[in-house]
Amino acid sequence: MKQVIAVIKPFLAEKVLENLKRAPLESLSVREVKGYGRQKSYLEEYSRTEYSAAFLPKVEITIWVDDSRVEEIVRRVVEAARTGRMGDGKIFVLPGQSYETVIDLGPEADEPDQEKPARRNPARKPKTK
Repeated sequence: MKQVIAVIKPFLAEKVLENLKRAPLESLSVREVKGYGRQKSYLEEYSRTEYSAAFLPKVEITIWVDDSRVEEIVRRVVEAARTGRMGDGKIFVLPGQSYETVIDLGPEADEPDQEKPARRNPARKPKTK
């Protein structure tokens, strides 16, 4: 398992997420962040905006993916996020640790002999025939 973290320009986030929609990944989260990379010497160009001259708005997309699929996920992010200009973003690939699903760690998880109730989304209405 690997963790892929992409820090990209905000206006490209929807395009990247659309490109990842059918990708084989375990989990994905999105955060709004601020920061800068090598373009920090060009921040004067952005100083007319409401953002601090020290940090630029970015979007961080964190993706958990199987080791064999990392290259495909990185390729999909780059395809959608690359403009060819400074500040396109960064992609970090980190070794992932094991994880547990919250529902599997509840009090019922300690009692393996008992049958667990079926999972059902309460917001979903049952189908009628």
